[in-house]
Amino acid sequence: MILIPLFLALGAATYALTVASFAWEDLVFGVVLTAVLLAIFHNVVLPKPLPSSARVLKGVLFFPIFVLAEIREVFTGTWLVATRVVGIHPLDHPGIVRIPIGERSPVSSGMAGFVITVTPGTFLIDVDEETNEMLVHAIDASDPEAVRDHYQWLFENFERRVVPPLPEEASR
Repeated sequence: MILIPLFLALGAATYALTVASFAWEDLVFGVVLTAVLLAIFHNVVLPKPLPSSARVLKGVLFFPIFVLAEIREVFTGTWLVATRVVGIHPLDHPGIVRIPIGERSPVSSGMAGFVITVTPGTFLIDVDEETNEMLVHAIDASDPEAVRDHYQWLFENFERRVVPPLPEEASR
């Protein structure tokens, strides 16, 4: 399974960056520390059921494209906020938009919440499990359907390719 070595490598790299040293001793300690943490928290960190190695590799390879899409979202959101702050566009229709969770897995919902919150002009308020929706505050909620469509487009084109699908989706 490719997932465990991937976690160990990412953990070691994160540790090395944190201590600002790529000495072999620090890399070995990073791998050991990651292995211990993974052993303790494997039920929380590793999804059930584990995705196939091919699925993990596909997600890792597509991740840079996802990051570029998120950078574009941040720039677009920054422009949207800046034009309202300097008075180019009026702050007419801020509000809360309900975005259906749909086929998102819990991990994908977390990623969507992160993407929404990191993007200037929007942030995740809550996840309503009763209605299976995310409540999102948007600086421009004049067209709630367009906001919903946009986040569904991001899910279909980027998030879904990075995060393993729900088990029911895997059968499609």
